[in-house]
Amino acid sequence: MPIQVNIHEAKTHLSKLLVRVKEGQEVIIAKGGKPIAKLIPIVEKPVRRIPGTAKNQIFVSPSFYDPLPDNVLEEFEK
Repeated sequence: MPIQVNIHEAKTHLSKLLVRVKEGQEVIIAKGGKPIAKLIPIVEKPVRRIPGTAKNQIFVSPSFYDPLPDNVLEEFEK
């Protein structure tokens, strides 16, 4: 659950707030009680995916390409 602080408190305790953000907590900075900014942790980008690494590990049944039954198609038309 995020915490909310006013601008003065954020400036005074920025280092402490950043420790909390680093631990995964969100901090909302407000002016006059209205949120204006959010401090959130930076998430490292996942390792770049290399195409083809799952080759021969995935099976798609031939029936996957069969037409859908009428009752299922009707649900899409609603």
